[in-house]
Amino acid sequence: MIIEEIMKTEVTVLFKEDSIADAIRLMAEKKIRHIPIVDLDQKLIGLVSDRDIKDAAPSIFRIDEHREDLLKPLETIMKTNILTGHPLDFVEEVAAVFYEHHISCLPVVKEKKLVGIVTETDLLHTLVELTGAHQPGSQIEVKVPHKTGILTDITAVISRRKGNILSILVYPDKTDENAKIIVVRVQTMNPTGIIEELKKAGHQVLWPNLPGVSS
Repeated sequence: MIIEEIMKTEVTVLFKEDSIADAIRLMAEKKIRHIPIVDLDQKLIGLVSDRDIKDAAPSIFRIDEHREDLLKPLETIMKTNILTGHPLDFVEEVAAVFYEHHISCLPVVKEKKLVGIVTETDLLHTLVELTGAHQPGSQIEVKVPHKTGILTDITAVISRRKGNILSILVYPDKTDENAKIIVVRVQTMNPTGIIEELKKAGHQVLWPNLPGVSS
């Protein structure tokens, strides 16, 4: 999946000459936390977040004494060293950028012009869709060795039980460097039969560990 498929293309923007008060009003109206700053050609030149606003705005206890602060232009507080993405970037690569750099949004740029924005909420929604967690079903976790064809073996067992696979994830086993965990989400509310077949085939099912099902 690429970023173009999940990014918001109707992006609320402001110009560097707009005031901090303008940004506060827009964030409240649109219920957003980030506003890209562009020039007249829609080229990205900065980014303002709710944290930037909080740091720059006067305390609510002294707002009458410093109202002029709210009239300062956004160029005085906007970040200019901005990480950006491209519409054809892969979602998982962008998620890694969020993780590594501790950011909560990523403007998407094509030919130097702003074409979209991705937030951590967008990534969370995408994760839910990719894992099938929003659909009724059961999750089965199997510990397997690093071995060619092991995933085919797992899916073959599920297929024989007429199980409909919603999603498959694979991640390292933190307790065993020679193993990995395969997480399969199956469209059934009763995975007992599949689990029994997996165990009969010699696979180590970690979850669910159902009572009465032999290990």
